[in-house]
Amino acid sequence: MTDAAGAVVVERAEGVGGELVLRRDGGDYEIISNGVFLMDTRNGESERLLVRWALEALDGPAAPVRVAIGGLGVGFSLAEAAGTPGVAAVTVVEREPAVVGWHDGPLRPFSRGALQDPRVRVVRADLVEWIATADATAGAGGGFDVVCLDIDNGPHWTVTPGNARLYGREGLARLAGLLSGRGVLAVWSAGAAPGFEELLRACFARVRVRPVPVPRGEPDVVYLAGGHRG
Repeated sequence: MTDAAGAVVVERAEGVGGELVLRRDGGDYEIISNGVFLMDTRNGESERLLVRWALEALDGPAAPVRVAIGGLGVGFSLAEAAGTPGVAAVTVVEREPAVVGWHDGPLRPFSRGALQDPRVRVVRADLVEWIATADATAGAGGGFDVVCLDIDNGPHWTVTPGNARLYGREGLARLAGLLSGRGVLAVWSAGAAPGFEELLRACFARVRVRPVPVPRGEPDVVYLAGGHRG
């Protein structure tokens, strides 16, 4: 099936958050959520930098490192984490079974087959609900060294309204609770989110904002935070 834009619809699925569509446009794939473009495989630089910069910001020994990624997407962040020396374990929280399934098929090259890596654990859950559970860090050995969030288009542009809770003071406190003592929280955003930056600086001792230029439009932004103030 070909849609009005000329892209080929590979699969439609009824997901937890509504309809999901995987489309192919030439050699690239796109994920559409409830009719809204969510992500594609055309670049992925900022998604890889989300993980790379968080790992570089760690204090203390380089290894072993435990990573949690909120959102599997097209797999760029997971591939970066799994391909980094010293990363001992990666937990990916993804609520949509269809997205996980696509990585056994068309999206496998973009995650570099990392779902079959024994260091990788996929938790099929809503991230908001998962971080609220007592066993969210089970098996993490005292917390994650890096927690990366890429489940929305940014703190001000969420995929579902409930995700907004992640970017408030209470949500940030819960995310900080997943971190080890040296841990870093990294948040991806399709553009600057000044109010969110101010809140991060109120909640964390160390905050860095790193823009990633894109071919068109305003830069993507990666927010890095560590040293939760409690």
